Amino acid sequence: MRDSGTTEVRRERARAERLTEGLTVALASVLSFGLLAGPAAVFGATAWHMVTDTGTTAFSRLSAPVIFLALVALPPVLARVVFRSGRRKGRERLTAAVPAVLTLLGSSVVPFAALCLIVVYAD
Repeated sequence: MRDSGTTEVRRERARAERLTEGLTVALASVLSFGLLAGPAAVFGATAWHMVTDTGTTAFSRLSAPVIFLALVALPPVLARVVFRSGRRKGRERLTAAVPAVLTLLGSSVVPFAALCLIVVYAD
């Protein structure tokens, strides 16, 4: 006969793991989108000016919005792929969420750093 205390502890541990996972992913998502807000606004405004400017080529009118969309959409897509890969390997949700969160933050920092370099060294 099982002890009900053991089942209660397991239930609490599962609830705590889900809460920790949720808070980790939510915090990383907010930080990631905060980091992407600056580059997205700058590159979005640049893309808009390129698309509406007279004398631009068809290639630049197409490539500017595509680059803007990739900049915003790529980090969450990469994080989802990493998370699903971890789940397919049979890892626990929290164990699979940590690499996904690091991927999300890392792929958000790269465009932010690129924008900072452009702002610092642009003349």
